[in-house]
This record gives sequence, C-alpha cells and structure tokens, in this order.
Amino acid sequence: LVSVGGGGLIAGIAAWCEGRARVIALEPEGAPTLHAARAAGQPVDVTVGGIAADSLGARRIGDIAWQVSQRHVHDTLLLTDESIRSAQQWLWRELKLAVEPAAALGIAALQSGVYRPRPDETVGLILCGANCDPAAVA
Repeated sequence: LVSVGGGGLIAGIAAWCEGRARVIALEPEGAPTLHAARAAGQPVDVTVGGIAADSLGARRIGDIAWQVSQRHVHDTLLLTDESIRSAQQWLWRELKLAVEPAAALGIAALQSGVYRPRPDETVGLILCGANCDPAAVA
C-alpha cells in the first residue's frame, strides 16, 4: 500500500516489485492525481485540497510515474480526510508513532475497510513523520 502525490515513490516501488507483489496506490480524496489519470487514460491536472495537500498535493501525476503505474500498479484507492486523521491519531495513541497524513493512508485504508487484504497476504506500509503537526495526532 503506497501513498501517492506526484508518483515518485510508487513508481520506484512498483518498478522494483515488477510483478512480485501487488502494488496498490492510496490517495486522499482531495488529491487524486493517479486515480484521476487512470479514469482519464492519461495524466490530468486536479484541484488539490484537504489535510494531506501539503505532502501529497501534486496537481498532476509525473510522466514516469504514470508510465510505470500503467504496467505495475494494480489499483488506486481513495481515502477520506476523516479516515486519514483517525489513522494518524490511532498510530499515536496505540504505537506512539507521530506520522504525517501521507503516511497514515495505509492504516486508514485498512481500518476503514477501503482495502481488505487476502487472508494469506502480507501488507507493507511506509511510515514517516517529517511533515507532522504534533497537535493533529494527539
């Protein structure tokens, strides 16, 4: 499960996995760059807003990310700001991890049921916190 802004991270992960793992793109509803590109069949400009806009707020998926995602990204899923904030708070409350909204998308997808792993599936997430407002996670 990979958070997407401009697409650099997911392009690198998807290219490296190259069919060895399912790669699922996660985006906030307020910044759906890859989701919108897939719907349009090409990169398009999107209006950006919401809690993850400062970290995932690209207005358009990058050209290389678009090319790689067409071959190696299995799906794109959208998350609400509420589910992202809830996941941030859960990570702090339960694990004492202060993460930025972009990093909370994977937990949000799992907790909200937007993504349901198969029984035998191992799920990978990247958690980071460099762009974290401490008041938002408490």
